[in-house]
This record gives sequence, structure tokens and C-alpha cells, in this order.
Amino acid sequence: MEVWDQLGRNLQFKETPKRIVSLVPSQTELLVDLGLEKYLIGITHFCVHPSFLKQIKTRVGGTKKVNFRKIRELEPDIILCNKEENTKEMVKELEKIAPVHISEVSDLQSSCELIIQYGKIFNCEPLALTLSDSIRKKAEELERLAAGSPKRRVAYFIWNEPLMVAGKATFINSMLELNNFENVFSQERYPETSFEQLKDLEIDLCMLSSEPFPFKEEHKQKFLPYSKEVQIVDGEYFSWYGSRLLEAMDYFKEFHLESSTN
Repeated sequence: MEVWDQLGRNLQFKETPKRIVSLVPSQTELLVDLGLEKYLIGITHFCVHPSFLKQIKTRVGGTKKVNFRKIRELEPDIILCNKEENTKEMVKELEKIAPVHISEVSDLQSSCELIIQYGKIFNCEPLALTLSDSIRKKAEELERLAAGSPKRRVAYFIWNEPLMVAGKATFINSMLELNNFENVFSQERYPETSFEQLKDLEIDLCMLSSEPFPFKEEHKQKFLPYSKEVQIVDGEYFSWYGSRLLEAMDYFKEFHLESSTN
């Protein structure tokens, strides 16, 4: 079997991979929802969904640093990585152990493409196609709902001290756009900012993410002078892709419905 990952790298397998190491939380959850949990032999400490996995699967480290010896001893058929989550140095070492599939997910389209790729690689195409179609349909419903609301200028904060935000070339930004929000930060990736800079941005809504920095209600007070509104938002729904998007669309829909009644 010959496949390509999302960086266009060619991977070849004599048969369907049965021993999988996943080094990306979103992708670990996706594998389980594709019915592949029994083939999953290694995960990271951050693979927290579904929660029971940490009790029964070998944890091999984080997303930036792993125990290569542990992974080697697991004898995987394939290792799943992501361009943003994992490092080039890691991938180089991992390729000495097994074929490495690298995802590159920046929006809804590339997330659905990854789901379909996994369907082909792991011989579960019907379920992968059904999942992808369900996500697309829910996204279309959300877009119609969001289009009926005024476009709001938002800033999405991912870190405190220093203040960091999600910029334009991120999956988070694609979720903001899906919700008819305009990101006030045009820089790519995750730029640092300051309260001084916020003064001139005319922000309608400051969104304080629950991850990677765990913003809480007590943090909201600092942002109130710089925005018409400040809300704590569930970071997983804005930054996790794959099957998590099904729940995310419902979360976003509720977000808009609550805003329209306030």
C-alpha cells in the first residue's frame, strides 16, 4: 500500500499498519473514534481524550520530547506526528524506528482530508467518510447561523505573561473565521502582544482560552478596559481538530445562541 502524508511524503506498507504510536492528542482521539483503539499502543502525556487511555496505553513522553527507547520497544508499524506539534529533530529520529506520517492541519478542509487519509491507511474508509461528511454538514449549519450575526473583532489569547495570541495562519484562526469573527491580529502564528497594544485595536471580544494557559474568571478583569466583552472559552474546541470538531460545532452554535440573547 502506497500513501502520502499531508506534507506530500511517500509512505509504503506491505499491509495495513496494526501497531500505532500517536504523538498528537487530536489525532489520538480521532483514532479511537475511527474504531482503532485496539491498535493504539503508544500515546503522549497530553493525549487526555478519551480519559481511559492513560490507564491502558503506554505513554512515551510529550509532543516535543519523547522517550525513543520506549517507542522502539513498542515496535510500531507507524508513528503519527504533526508539523506544528512535533519537531523536525524528533521526526528524524522516529523515522529510524518506523514510517512517520506527518499531518498539517490549518483549517476544516485539511482536517477532513486527514480523516480520509487515516481511513485509507487503516482500512476504515466508510467510517472516515461518514465522520468527515458529518463535520462538514455541521460546519455549514454553523456558518449559516454565524452569518446572521454582526461580524465581531476578536482577540484570542493563549498565554499570559507574556501575553500571546493566535494569529492568522493557525487552525484557531480558521475556527474564528468559521464563526464570522475577525481576528484583530494579522501576524502569522502566535505573536506576543501587550495591554498597551490592545488599546488601539478596537476589540469587540477578548477570548481567553482554557489552554494551553488555563485562563480563569479572575483573569477577565485585566482585559475589560480593552474590549467590549471578555469571555473564557474552551480551548480544545478552537484548537483540536479531527473528530473533536463534531462537538466543537455544537459548542460554537451554543456560543452564538447565548450571545444573541445577551
